[in-house]
Amino acid sequence: MRILIALPGLHKFNRGAEIALIAVAEELVRRGEDVTLIGSGPPRNGAPYRYLRARSVNRTHFERWPQIPGLRNEYCYEELTFLPELLVKYSPSSYDITMTCSYPFTSWALRRPTQAARRPRHVFVTQNGDWPAYVRQSTERQYEYRFFECDGLVCINPDFFDRNKDRWNCRLIPNGVDPGRFRPGAANRAAFGLPEDRMIVLMVSALIASKRVEAGVEAVSHIPNAHLVVAGDGPLRDSVASLASRLLPGRFTRLTAPPDRMPALYQSADVFMQCSKDEPFGLVFLEAMACGLPIVAHEMPRMRWILGNDEFLADMDDPAAVAQAIETAGAQAAVGREKRMERAAGYSWARIGGMYAEFFRELLA
Repeated sequence: MRILIALPGLHKFNRGAEIALIAVAEELVRRGEDVTLIGSGPPRNGAPYRYLRARSVNRTHFERWPQIPGLRNEYCYEELTFLPELLVKYSPSSYDITMTCSYPFTSWALRRPTQAARRPRHVFVTQNGDWPAYVRQSTERQYEYRFFECDGLVCINPDFFDRNKDRWNCRLIPNGVDPGRFRPGAANRAAFGLPEDRMIVLMVSALIASKRVEAGVEAVSHIPNAHLVVAGDGPLRDSVASLASRLLPGRFTRLTAPPDRMPALYQSADVFMQCSKDEPFGLVFLEAMACGLPIVAHEMPRMRWILGNDEFLADMDDPAAVAQAIETAGAQAAVGREKRMERAAGYSWARIGGMYAEFFRELLA
């Protein structure tokens, strides 16, 4: 199969969607498939796939720009600047399958009309949510969503699958993790400037409203011996820093770490926390589990499906309940470590890549 994966952030950012699509690409190459990526970052030495660069303006430039239909956030603005070079680099006749998780402009480009007898099958992955597919089939059909089309919809959790299976050709395929990289190990807090004598609560998150990092700050403020570490960046960086300086003086660290340092960061923490109330399927859950960390997250069926029934879920609208879950998780950190690692191993990228390859073959057949 000749497969194209396009996303503006490829080779530029190391966030969940970019990491997931690159991991899928690498697994498909290992299975003998012909894979090309188009992104806006520079080429990387040693990448097993073919890479084409289509430049874009960095999303941080658009953080304060107006939000309108089609340009609802800084990601959409960045994607619009990605479009011209993407259209130049993308040749429909060169591929059997195209795939993205970016809408609207990247999806529209990959679905553009072609003179070929048959344009590539197009797959949309719900890494950032299923809203394009879901709103398209609703009675609202708002603005740009009414133009959403795909030949295959990869739903990364059962909620998305159940909501879309009657309208689209869906396949439930979760996210994955590399258990060879993410595993328990000796803590190295000094490398990250973290205290040795406090419980380290780790959040790996973009600083955007849906991630609710401020809720994490408030919850940790109820635990005197806890130090909150937030690994990530985003438009709310200043408001998060301001709240932390007031509620967590001397007990807050915000940092960014390259991908090769992330396993060491997990290994240096005591508890992992994610405060989003509608997380599609963060890779960070699997990475934390693979490193043996107990997880505090929002109580909902989707989290149980991902994490199992032994983690520490709470109502993220209740700071006291979240604080209690953190303290309980910290006290029982060693309990269930092997079970977490075993569960994470079931989400290996090797297995997930095979599920993508099978779905692609069915679409082509």
